[in-house]
Amino acid sequence: MSKKKAKTEKSDDLVIKPTSDIFAAVLWSPPKNEPLLRGFINSVLRDFGVEMITQALVQNPFNIKEFAVDKNLVLDVRVLDEANRQYNIEIQTTPHTGFRNRSLLYWADTYSSLLRVGGKYSKLVPVKSVIITEFPIFPELKNLHTVFEARARENPEVLLSDHFQMHFLRLGDMLKRQMEGLGELDRELQHWMNFFAFGGTLSEDKMLQLVEHNTLIQQAYQEFQNFTADDEMREKVRLRQRFLEDYQIGMDAAKDEGETGKATEIAQNMKRKGYSVDDIVDLTGLSHAAIDRLN
Repeated sequence: MSKKKAKTEKSDDLVIKPTSDIFAAVLWSPPKNEPLLRGFINSVLRDFGVEMITQALVQNPFNIKEFAVDKNLVLDVRVLDEANRQYNIEIQTTPHTGFRNRSLLYWADTYSSLLRVGGKYSKLVPVKSVIITEFPIFPELKNLHTVFEARARENPEVLLSDHFQMHFLRLGDMLKRQMEGLGELDRELQHWMNFFAFGGTLSEDKMLQLVEHNTLIQQAYQEFQNFTADDEMREKVRLRQRFLEDYQIGMDAAKDEGETGKATEIAQNMKRKGYSVDDIVDLTGLSHAAIDRLN
């Protein structure tokens, strides 16, 4: 009995989506899938109206056997094209307040790593980040594909350097609510967006209709079906999701503790200055009992 058939006979509430960072790393790392990776990058570049690439060489191949699910690792895919330009591709499904800065830092780390000690600045090459998210990073921007560059404010035609470029592809609620925004994208990118947004929820027939029998997306979808039918892969995803959930809970608890500590400090100062307990409660959110215990 195949793994896929065996899986259909089990009760399993695990939902795996193509936006799983483990799946994306598994999808794009193997040399045999270079056409898929190159096709995805080219769909992003073509939508932006720039030159496409002829080679997509993964610089950090992913090995599922060596992957530790209990580590807070970013599973980005680093790619080199035929002109030695660098691409960083990552998928993020969980929002956090520092994501913009973190994305910029990852780009800067990649760019700075290109220059060896004593190296020439002329040897630096463009670094382009492609970030897929299931949450809005820039609510004020409505496009599904947003690109940032370094340009002069008073004359946007003047580019500081073509070495900096960040692409944000927005899935999630916006894609599901405003399908008309999808029609503004390059046709190939539309298919990739549909695959990542709906590949884990729609039936095979509906998915094939959605991507209009695009050969590359069919191959990617087959890779996804194979991945989700594999018991070992499913367990890796399950453990990864559990770790990320526990990690987020820990981060939230630390934040709450920090906010509570700050509120306590403010309450102590107010109490020393003679503010009423009711006023302190209104301002800090602490209980009457908590304020009564303060020195």
